[in-house]
Amino acid sequence: MIDSMRSLAALSEAAAGFDEMVSSTQRKYYMLGGKGGVGKTSCAASLAVKFANHGHPTIVVSTDPAHSLSDSFAQDLSGGTLVPVEGLDSPLFALEINPEISREEFRTASQKSGGSGVKDFMDSMGLGMLADQLGELKLGELLDTPPPGMDEAIAISKAFAFQVMQFVESPEYSMFTRIVFDTAPTGHTLRLLSLPDFLDASIGKMMKLKKKLASATSAIKSVFGKEETRQDASDKLEQLRERMAKVRDLFHNSNTTEFVIVTIPTVMAVSESTRLLASLKKEHVPVQRLVVNQVLPPSASECKFCEMKRKDQMRGLNMIQNDPELSRLRLIQAPLVDVEIRGVPALKFMGDMVWR
Repeated sequence: MIDSMRSLAALSEAAAGFDEMVSSTQRKYYMLGGKGGVGKTSCAASLAVKFANHGHPTIVVSTDPAHSLSDSFAQDLSGGTLVPVEGLDSPLFALEINPEISREEFRTASQKSGGSGVKDFMDSMGLGMLADQLGELKLGELLDTPPPGMDEAIAISKAFAFQVMQFVESPEYSMFTRIVFDTAPTGHTLRLLSLPDFLDASIGKMMKLKKKLASATSAIKSVFGKEETRQDASDKLEQLRERMAKVRDLFHNSNTTEFVIVTIPTVMAVSESTRLLASLKKEHVPVQRLVVNQVLPPSASECKFCEMKRKDQMRGLNMIQNDPELSRLRLIQAPLVDVEIRGVPALKFMGDMVWR
């Protein structure tokens, strides 16, 4: 029990290093993620509020289908466009994007067209002509049967990856110096982070296939039409590859991007955080901080329930301290509070406790 108390004391002394976060002239993108229900949204929203209050025009974006960002700010943010957050003097905008909607659109279109999900995806990217050409060459099996997980990849790519590139490339977003992402639960997030490599490999195969087809007999060549049309399709594929390469580089760039893991002090949550960190390292995504949320403060009363709950939390805290990878991160304690974190004043209160 003494060792557990020491672990909690060490955790309490850790600060988020917000001075470094707010003063950095390079690091602009913060992604917060972890197991469902650990408080990712509250942490992300409170960080965005604190950035805004410290002079950074900020955007906070949620890809979580639960729409909890609207609940956190106590205003409707679900319209799919940037909404100014009410109750702040500094520029803070929020956006909820829902991968489930895009995935459902993908499935509906796929069913209407007899299952040609990949062709629908290529249509949405302006590459329908290439899909038609391949289809006419009796290569329907490449187009009509999406590989496992393709609908997830398409939904996330539409809802998130290309939105990311808008933030990076569009002049209208250049004024924002901090962009905070409240990511979906762990599985969705890992698919997102591996998406650029997945699409890059897929596009590479398409381009190789197209080159082989273009160099075949004149009868096959005639299917592609004019040389300009063939080149146009290749250019679009190459442009898509370049955009996805930029997304991948953004995810991997420790100067501009940081992934913050959020957990709670339970055995299950910490175990998932361990797996998440291992996956992030495998994807070369920079991670520096671990937020341990909802930590019970010491109790002066003789509450048996509180005592048992605190002992359970000590087991989770000890797991973090004894984990060779998690313990290397900057550990941040976010205490359990007796008020609901909802609305800008509550988020400011939380941000002042967590992001120190």
